[in-house]
Amino acid sequence: MKVLLVNGSANPKGNTALALSEVEKQLRAEGIETELFQIGGKPVRDCIACGRCGELGRCVFDDDVANRLIEKAGECDGFVFGTPVYYAHPSGRILAVLDRAFYAAGDRFTHKPGASVIVARRSGTTASFDVLNKYFTINQMPVVSSTYWNNAYGRVPGEAAMDAEGLQTMRNLARNMAWMLKCIALGREHGIAAPQAEREHFTHFIR
Repeated sequence: MKVLLVNGSANPKGNTALALSEVEKQLRAEGIETELFQIGGKPVRDCIACGRCGELGRCVFDDDVANRLIEKAGECDGFVFGTPVYYAHPSGRILAVLDRAFYAAGDRFTHKPGASVIVARRSGTTASFDVLNKYFTINQMPVVSSTYWNNAYGRVPGEAAMDAEGLQTMRNLARNMAWMLKCIALGREHGIAAPQAEREHFTHFIR
């Protein structure tokens, strides 16, 4: 079992990385393999709704990290998406990459547990938490919770280490992720298959 932790911050050693590392350490303690995926600070493209991904199974743009994320997603059993808060919402780079990855290869995420981790100086955490969780709920992914919202607080790099409750929340999130992955694996061993979704109806409200 493997969990991919996606850092949506341009800073690979900032507070978002610190929060994700706390999740990662606990996952490893629970016997779960992990990999950290850095979106990084280079430019990323937004989705242009060209529809080519439906033919290709990947994004038509191959000059940033989106297709690498798609490849990694196929190898993993669960996901943690981390982001700093910018103007009360997640970083634009993580939204652009996730939009393209989910449009192009949503089947690589379907029925795999997901969690979001939000880091802020002060406000905007719950709004950002809601935005990232929508990727899970539209794609039949079990949402992994913790003992509080999955938030940590800090302004300058390293400051989130002083948020004792935030780090506790990260560890409890990791324990819940490990438990869910083990339950899913055990169910699969006993012949419990993932549910089949209906796709017949596609309602338009404009006539």
